[in-house]
Amino acid sequence: MDRGLMSLAFTLLLYNLLLPLGLVFLLPGAVRKMKARGGRWSDLGERFGFLPMEKCAALASLPCGQDRLWIHAVSVGEAGIAIKLVTRLLRERPHTGIVITTTTPTAQAMVQDFASRHPQRVVVLYSPVDLPWVGSAFLELIRPAQIILVEAELWPNLVSMARRQGIRVSMVNARLSAKSEKRFRQLGFLVRPIFAMLDRVLVQEPGDAERFAGIGVKREHIQHTGSIKFDPQGAEADPEQVDALWQVLQRAGITAQQRVILLASTHSGEEVLLARVMQSLSRHHHDLALLIVPRHVERTEAILAALSEIGLEAQRRSAVSTALASGLPSLIIDTTGELRAWQCLASIVIVGKSFLAVGGQNPAEAVMAKKPVLFGPHMENFEPLVDLLLKHQGAVQVPDVTALEKELASLLTDAVRCQRLGESGHAALRAHEGATDKTLAALFA
Repeated sequence: MDRGLMSLAFTLLLYNLLLPLGLVFLLPGAVRKMKARGGRWSDLGERFGFLPMEKCAALASLPCGQDRLWIHAVSVGEAGIAIKLVTRLLRERPHTGIVITTTTPTAQAMVQDFASRHPQRVVVLYSPVDLPWVGSAFLELIRPAQIILVEAELWPNLVSMARRQGIRVSMVNARLSAKSEKRFRQLGFLVRPIFAMLDRVLVQEPGDAERFAGIGVKREHIQHTGSIKFDPQGAEADPEQVDALWQVLQRAGITAQQRVILLASTHSGEEVLLARVMQSLSRHHHDLALLIVPRHVERTEAILAALSEIGLEAQRRSAVSTALASGLPSLIIDTTGELRAWQCLASIVIVGKSFLAVGGQNPAEAVMAKKPVLFGPHMENFEPLVDLLLKHQGAVQVPDVTALEKELASLLTDAVRCQRLGESGHAALRAHEGATDKTLAALFA
């Protein structure tokens, strides 16, 4: 056995010794999270390979052989990328059958809605737990010609088994921050054999290529394609969905004359923090309305209670029937899969997880909608995109909420600057134009 195979064997042995212990430790929290986000016990069974009969029948009806693909998307962000990629696949490769797996219930609901419009071509499952016998069962059920991982989740057992069966494994829209690279390098002797198994890694930025090469991916297997998520082509929101949500705003008493400030993908504590800023601004700008899209909709009740404590009476998007309260009309979006469309209806977008948490959320969809975008100091997970936007003056980053209020006040009194900010951000993303087509070409080269 050569040195590379010995390293891989040792890594898999250690991984499989530790994984069951990790699953036992993590299971209670995973179950609580699953139930809080609308998951069911049957979903947990599906992750261990116990599929309901209707899903087995749907799998059996998909095209077989080289025309069957397995695409994995962890959460909502990755699911959006998968949907964009699959939409193009279905159009350009009409005989392809696709299985999409997700990890979170919110992503599952989002992809199920998409799959319902393509019942003979797309089947949606929960992702398998990466135990050897579970992965083997999934490979037997799905029988993919290729496995496509969206962004950065890599399962050692599944990839190893796929390789032994001659199934190509590709990673698309891949990104690796400097921080993650440093962490992986510290575990280099364990990590490198796993990443070395990948047949293809299609990265968002040139810097990502160097970082993936540094943790074991063969350089000849890495290609810079740009970001599917940032690709302006095919990123337009569904006009019917936008129109339906505009009807919701009208039922809430929010008119076309009002300026809608959208708080996108907020995390705990940010709703109140940012709502206070909006309350202050509304004293001078009486035409404002507030939309809050929390990253996790199960927090809606807590958000409503917290806003009530600061004197802001908000309504649920799912329960709007009459006009919102006077003052600062506020709506909590407690439904999923609508953020892109809501951003089209916003006047200004503020990115969540950038003020009280670390990492930030993705501003790309708001930028592609040509909206003025602002975010706080913590955008570590999107450094290349943030650098690109700031370089082209296509977004505004502020150090704290005091600076945020000042920037918002400036934008609210300068329509020309608002328009210029939105157009500059959109122009900056042209560096990623065509990324979806480049990805498809690389996957089937």
